[in-house]
Amino acid sequence: MTAETYQELHKLNAENVLHPMSMPAFDNENPMFMKGGKGVHVWDSDDNQYLDGLGGLWCVNVGYGRKEVLDAMRDQMDQLAYYNTFGDMCNLPSTRLAAKIIEMLRPEGMSKVFFTSGGSDSIDSSIKLARQFWRLNGKPTKTSLISLKDGYHGVHMGGISLIGIPAFRDPYGPVLPGCYQIDNPFLYRNPWTEDPEELGQICADLLDRKIAYLGADNVAAFIAEPIQGAGGVIVPPENYWPLIRKVCDKHDVLLIADEVVTGFGRSGSMFGVRGWGVAADIMCFAKGISSGYVPLGATVINERIADSFAKPSPNGMIAHGLTYSGHPLACAAGIAALDVVVKENLHINAGEVGAYCKEKFMPLVDRHEHLGEVRGKGLMLALDLVTDKATRTPVNPAEGYSDMLSAHCQQNGVLIRSVGPKIILSPPLTFTNENVNQLVEAIDQSLTDTKYPT
Repeated sequence: MTAETYQELHKLNAENVLHPMSMPAFDNENPMFMKGGKGVHVWDSDDNQYLDGLGGLWCVNVGYGRKEVLDAMRDQMDQLAYYNTFGDMCNLPSTRLAAKIIEMLRPEGMSKVFFTSGGSDSIDSSIKLARQFWRLNGKPTKTSLISLKDGYHGVHMGGISLIGIPAFRDPYGPVLPGCYQIDNPFLYRNPWTEDPEELGQICADLLDRKIAYLGADNVAAFIAEPIQGAGGVIVPPENYWPLIRKVCDKHDVLLIADEVVTGFGRSGSMFGVRGWGVAADIMCFAKGISSGYVPLGATVINERIADSFAKPSPNGMIAHGLTYSGHPLACAAGIAALDVVVKENLHINAGEVGAYCKEKFMPLVDRHEHLGEVRGKGLMLALDLVTDKATRTPVNPAEGYSDMLSAHCQQNGVLIRSVGPKIILSPPLTFTNENVNQLVEAIDQSLTDTKYPT
């Protein structure tokens, strides 16, 4: 790319584009233009190659340039690029993908798929379906929703009402009434205990008491990510999810699993909550459902909820629809992408390579002053950056340390993501141990080269 063209594109971008999750006054002045990708690598407009430690954004599970997915998309475009699925309309790819997803979710007793355009849509769809379910069952007061601090549930108004990260919620308030957050099972930073099992019980008890305080007849659902992603890859204790399922059953409250990140293999299990032997009532998907090749999401309900909608009722109409629900091109990409995940056992690879990655990172905690903890499950990991290891005081994001660390990694040919005082890693599920070695080496060097601002 010529310097003149580069300058022109930078100018057009600065003048015309609002970037997601950005500071418009600064972030769009000198962006990296991505041009190509293959496997676990991407290229910028100057043909610099990078190992992609982000998987696009938690989503390119099968890697870039997969012929199977691209061919499926081309074939579908030649037949039908779009038609709606409202009412009694449908298309072949959406029907086939729905059947595939339900078959994959047989152990959880899931029954029906509502397709969306992405994760935020899936979350808001789950809220509406949960509230309507209780109305259909003669309990219209069950509308309140409980979520976790540090939880992330997309950017629609319903999602930000559930988010437990103030930075994503506060600029857009007031949020929906009837939404409450409780403390999360964050072993590295909690006020109670260093014992995982005890922490799991404490946090489950918090949900139990919150439902009792609000009144079970007023609570529709508890929603959480199996592993909190944007909040810092917070992996709960082994007993947490089974205890949460028991609490929800005790109070007859629906359990919604936000599987937007964890769904289809990232956590080392095909589904996040399955890793703890738990079945949710509603599951929300996106990202890995199509490996990011085309925007796609889904909200999936179990047999109990589906049966309520199947009964004749004046409130039984699903008065909720999206123009691109069941988009044939997206669903064709989804079928092909999930075929790759299953055929190549990418969920198993994520577990094995993720464990290797975590093991390789552990020595860096002792070696580097500002690396407080490495945590994760499968191919989702976080490096927790601190100013003091004894107090676990997080670095101040405003001082720019995590951003400088990310920039040094980029110079070393690896893309990572700085999120506040953390570095988050979510590479494609096709990652190998050799890829991990390169990733760890680049971050190790970057931690050495990046001096904390004084």
